[in-house]
Amino acid sequence: MMSTTRIFSSSNFLQPTTEGEPIRSVVTESKDATVVAWIVNSGQEIPAHFHPYGQDTWTILSGQGEYYLDAAGTRTAIASGDVVVAPIGCVHGVVNDGDEPLIFISVVSPAEAGYQRIASEDAYHFACK
Repeated sequence: MMSTTRIFSSSNFLQPTTEGEPIRSVVTESKDATVVAWIVNSGQEIPAHFHPYGQDTWTILSGQGEYYLDAAGTRTAIASGDVVVAPIGCVHGVVNDGDEPLIFISVVSPAEAGYQRIASEDAYHFACK
């Protein structure tokens, strides 16, 4: 039987952070989408990557960062209140350049969107359509 839970409190999924990698906590998952709560501490990074078969949409709850726009490393500022969309095949990632944790919810749709990191030597082979 399918779960009937449709409302989730993001605070239940925001794990305390330590030094090292950003914290990724799955809120819910179905064939249609994966919803993840992220905490990226000051100075931490989610490396540039893309999803070859799906879209990744971030809703920034608090903090700030520099969001990757392409494989060449072009970045733009994002902050609390922003909704950031990376359509299929568009490079994205983030560096927290602020003093506070960057906290956001990511919705990857469909769940089987795939994941591929970008190596610096690949920088000019990927473009957002």
